[in-house]
Amino acid sequence: MSDMTRRTDTHPDLADPRIGAPFFSTWRLGTPERQHQAVEAVAATWERRPWPAADLLGYHLYTGHDGSTLMHYSQWRSEQAYEAFVKTHRQERNDEIDTAVPGIERLRLGRFRHYRSAGAPDWGGRVPGCVVIVDVEFEGPDPERQRAWVDAVLEALDSDPRQHPGGIAAHFHLSTDGTRVLNYAEWESARAHIDALAAPGDGIGGPTEQWRRVRNWPGLKSSTVTRYDHAAGLVPD
Repeated sequence: MSDMTRRTDTHPDLADPRIGAPFFSTWRLGTPERQHQAVEAVAATWERRPWPAADLLGYHLYTGHDGSTLMHYSQWRSEQAYEAFVKTHRQERNDEIDTAVPGIERLRLGRFRHYRSAGAPDWGGRVPGCVVIVDVEFEGPDPERQRAWVDAVLEALDSDPRQHPGGIAAHFHLSTDGTRVLNYAEWESARAHIDALAAPGDGIGGPTEQWRRVRNWPGLKSSTVTRYDHAAGLVPD
C-alpha cells in the first residue's frame, strides 16, 4: 500500500455506502491538555506511516466537551480488514502514542453497522460545529428491537411540530452485539444543541405521543448524550 496519510479538517461522510464496519471507541485522558496531546500524538504517529489498508476509508478524532474524553471513529469496509490491521499495524502505533501520552485509559471499542440517516439530502451544505453522540443501551441483545427503536425515533422526528433549526443530520448505528444504538448527530453548534435541550416541554423529543413511545420503549436500559468537537481526520493521500 503506497498511499501516504494526510490530515484533514473535513468532516466524514457517515452515510458512505462503502462503510461496512464503522467502529467507535473512547479514551479517557483526564484534562483538555491531554486531550489535545493525544490528538497530536495520534495524528503524528499516523502521518509518519503509509496509509495502512485500502479497506480503511477514514479515521477521525473528536474531543469531548467534558475536557476528558477522546472519541475515535474509523470507517472500515469490513471487520476482516480491521482484524488484519490489528494483527499487523495497531500495536506499534499504540506503543508510540502511549510513549507520547502515558496513562491513556481505553474505555471501550464498539463495533457497529450504519442503519439509517436523516437530514437534508446535502445536509443543507452546513458544516457541523458540534457532534452529539447519543448512546442508547438495551437490556440484552435484540437486533429487531434496535431497528424498531430507530424507526420510531425517525418517525417521532418527522412528526415533531417543533423541530430545532440547529440540527443538521442524524446517523443511526446498530451495535453488532444487538444491545446498543449510537446516533451520531451533527449540529450547527453546541449552543444550538443546548438551546434545543432547554426548549419548553421536554426539549429534544417534545411532548408528542411518538416521543413518549421512544422514551418508554420496552427494554430501554440507559441513554447518554455527549458533545464533541471534530479535532482531526486522517485519510489516504
